[in-house]
Amino acid sequence: MVILEKRVKGLSSAALERFVTRACAVTRLPGYVNVLVTGSPEMRAMNRRFRGKNKATDVLSFPSVSPGAGRRKLAGEVAISADIAAQNAVRHGHSPAEEIRILTLHGMLHLAGFDHERDNGEMAREELQLRRSLRLPTGLIERTAAPPKRLKVRARSPRTQARETR
Repeated sequence: MVILEKRVKGLSSAALERFVTRACAVTRLPGYVNVLVTGSPEMRAMNRRFRGKNKATDVLSFPSVSPGAGRRKLAGEVAISADIAAQNAVRHGHSPAEEIRILTLHGMLHLAGFDHERDNGEMAREELQLRRSLRLPTGLIERTAAPPKRLKVRARSPRTQARETR
């Protein structure tokens, strides 16, 4: 089930539901996923309640603790901030709808058991591969990775250059 508590330009509940179904298949999640798209105040409240962090965040994942009833079980739930998604979309040059899909995939990978903070790049590699197969732009982990360090080149004084050429 998809709940768009906060509207996102270019994204309908039905379109996000279709994406979630495709993403469930490629992530090999055993069950279905509920997705909530809400505002930053709600995300801040959830982040404070469940993680002890008093700030809004872009995506939260909640793995299911119950096996579920019937033939299909709940793999978990993903909550996304439409506000932060819109900001990220502008910053990275794609649509807010694409950003919601990127965050949904990221959250679903957490539901599948990945943890980019502890897995030595395993989740990043998986996200990259799945993002390509789902035709999504730059992923969340890629964007937050530290930029490569650059070598510092000191400017040489004319006196030093002269000594080096002798």
